[in-house]
Amino acid sequence: MNNNENVTGNLTKRDLELVEKIIYKNNDDVAVSIARSFERLEERIDSTESRIYSRLSDVEDKLESNRQDSTDTLGEMADNLKGLREAVSGGKN
Repeated sequence: MNNNENVTGNLTKRDLELVEKIIYKNNDDVAVSIARSFERLEERIDSTESRIYSRLSDVEDKLESNRQDSTDTLGEMADNLKGLREAVSGGKN
């Protein structure tokens, strides 16, 4: 048992410091990796948000165009009905 205790005792001082250094180094690497992952995620979210706003703008433009087309069509229909009414009544109204 003395040999095992000596081996364990000899390894503990020096190796614990090395293990701590490795753990701290790996923690830094993991932290950097996580930070980079969050940066990439943020970039993707920003890009997606930009595409959504662009598409919403396109939808708004299309809705406005359709509204204007509908207004024009209704105006033409009103003019046609007015003309038809005048034609039927012989221009008396």
